[in-house]
Amino acid sequence: MKKVIFIVIIIGMFGWAVYDFVYSSDETTNQKDGDNMSGNAITSPPMDKEDEKENVNSDEVGLDIGDYAPNFKLKTLDGETAQLSDYRGKQVVVNFWATWCPPCRAEIPDLQKFYDNKDVVILAINLTETEKSIDNVTKFVKEFEMTFPVLMDENSQVSNTYEVQAYPTSYMIDKNGRIQFKALGAMNYDMMLQEFKKMK
Repeated sequence: MKKVIFIVIIIGMFGWAVYDFVYSSDETTNQKDGDNMSGNAITSPPMDKEDEKENVNSDEVGLDIGDYAPNFKLKTLDGETAQLSDYRGKQVVVNFWATWCPPCRAEIPDLQKFYDNKDVVILAINLTETEKSIDNVTKFVKEFEMTFPVLMDENSQVSNTYEVQAYPTSYMIDKNGRIQFKALGAMNYDMMLQEFKKMK
């Protein structure tokens, strides 16, 4: 009888060790995934010279560095229509954000400062389908004194095209319409300036 109890205890301990190992691995993975939502900017990895040449010469529309950014057309919060191709010849930041997202709230003042101090177009695409109401967006824009265009992605069509999974997500696009930098998570003002200087 003692042997049976001993074997049951050993099996139980072994089972618990396996469960604990699997559970803690999952938790670590979830934590890493959660970092994307918490605003830690995950930037594009640096390209080697060969990749850079290939991307710069590419005429592909896509989401990789060097690709032409996919065009889109959306209504602004003011009811006007804006599309990315209207801004060809200017440096553009396409920023996906929502009012309920704490990292977005933290980033908006830096975006506004960047917009005020540099010759850059900021198209702030609100993830409208995730909002409780458009009134929330209007109040947010007033509260944060946002003067750049706020576009309403009501059906998530543009955020799906740009494969947005972390909030906020930003794409820096050069005068030729090519993506030069992308950040998954919030950027601060210094990072914006640094990446802006790299664009032609």
